[in-house]
Amino acid sequence: MTEYEQIQRRVARVRRLSTWLDSRFRIPGTKIRLGLDSLVGVLPGAGDAASAVVSLWLISEAARLGVPVKTLTRMLLNVLADSTLGAIPIVGDLFDIFWKSNLRNAELLEAEVKRIHGIGVANQGGGDDK
Repeated sequence: MTEYEQIQRRVARVRRLSTWLDSRFRIPGTKIRLGLDSLVGVLPGAGDAASAVVSLWLISEAARLGVPVKTLTRMLLNVLADSTLGAIPIVGDLFDIFWKSNLRNAELLEAEVKRIHGIGVANQGGGDDK
């Protein structure tokens, strides 16, 4: 497998996981999408902590792909906002549905990979709704 193909696969894996975390499921009768982050976030403390750990892995993957510190900082701030505000009972659960930090971070990663490596990555996440 070429380096180009490896980079594409890694970015696609981040996109797929981000989709599962933030927008994999649609609330019937609406256009509102939510993911596992919103579902496990209902568990006080533990759910948000578990989601944050997975989100940090996504950011570490971005760092391994050469994403600049400025963009990594933006990604961390997205996760910090999600984890902090998401921990507030009820309000945080609603916030999780609409903030979608992992999809935001996947988009930041895709833009940087395109800029750094000249590689465009097709959306293979199964949904790009925010």
